[in-house]
Amino acid sequence: MSDASFWKTNLLTHRPSLIEDDLSAARGLPNAAYTDRDFWLFERDHVLAQTWAALAFASEVSETGVTVPIVFMGLPLFMVRDEQGRSRVFHNVCSHRGMQLVCESTPSGLTIRCPYHRWGYDLTGRLKATPNIGGMGVHEVAGFDCGQHGLKEVRSEEYLGIIFINLSGEALPLETQFQSITQRWQALAGDDFSEILVSDPGESGALELAVNCNYKLAVENYCESYHLPSIHPDLNSYSPLAQHYNLVVDNVASGQGTHSYDLGRGDAPPLPVFPHWDNERLKTGEYLSLYPNVLLGLQADHFFAIILTSDAPDKTRERLQFFYAGDDALGDATLARRQSLHAAWSQVFSEDISVVEGMQRGRASHAFEGGVFSPVMDVPTHHFHQWFARGYQ
Repeated sequence: MSDASFWKTNLLTHRPSLIEDDLSAARGLPNAAYTDRDFWLFERDHVLAQTWAALAFASEVSETGVTVPIVFMGLPLFMVRDEQGRSRVFHNVCSHRGMQLVCESTPSGLTIRCPYHRWGYDLTGRLKATPNIGGMGVHEVAGFDCGQHGLKEVRSEEYLGIIFINLSGEALPLETQFQSITQRWQALAGDDFSEILVSDPGESGALELAVNCNYKLAVENYCESYHLPSIHPDLNSYSPLAQHYNLVVDNVASGQGTHSYDLGRGDAPPLPVFPHWDNERLKTGEYLSLYPNVLLGLQADHFFAIILTSDAPDKTRERLQFFYAGDDALGDATLARRQSLHAAWSQVFSEDISVVEGMQRGRASHAFEGGVFSPVMDVPTHHFHQWFARGYQ
């Protein structure tokens, strides 16, 4: 039996209890979903490939002609921005002999050259040069059509400052798939919310953490607020568990919200708020796990996104970027507040490391078979498990 057939049979056996709506009868994903490399690759090709997964921040490929290599769950890709300003993603392999095209971030100009035999591709992936293909100094050969041997492009789109990919090419348009989140947050932050986001280019604008766990455990942990009193006592002191509520957004995301986000916490001058934020909900903050691998946070004075980059079944990099409400938020007058936010969120996310790594270690135990759910506190996590299980077709 092939690996794909094995995992499909294994998952279908567990599927009824995974998609069970009654939380008291449901159980979670099996241990192999967090520990087994064959499962991890099967998941990439049969679950994540069918939807939109986050690859990188759009700011990572901001200049025309700069090629950026990136690996998505073991799959070598590269990004580039073409002459029309569109970001593109390609399989990082030359059509000739399978050589990796891009080994490091570098300005390629308007032609991407293979380091092996110098075949050249334009920024849309078309093969434009085949040096010496017909012998020394002969750059063409009868019967060879360059138009049939361009780079293999991966379907990609940008949303909220993030480049998403759809490996199968068959998912709904990204705008359609994420429409429910867009509408929800436009009602809170204004129709222009996503258009005025600016990222902080300084040291206070980003964070990266390496965690020894499967990326799904980071998603599950972020979904719920149940652990606030025990894991985040400082956060719980000003945004207590009792002020949090569960969120489920159609079939694309789940998470938590708070009624007590404190805009004025600390001594630093405040940041500008999104200009069309609902004034009745200035203390509202919402935190969504956007399936399969993005964590989003929206408050009246800032937005953040975390891309979960899965390097192995038990290795994840959490890459965070902060965004604010227009260029005025990035001046010297607001630097202290941005640094304060960076420090506060760094503390919160660092506190989660021991939790997700502890759950990963626990997945080695035969005594654990998916666990159980609190019918009140684990609704968002259960929703994520249901989404994942329904992807096994």
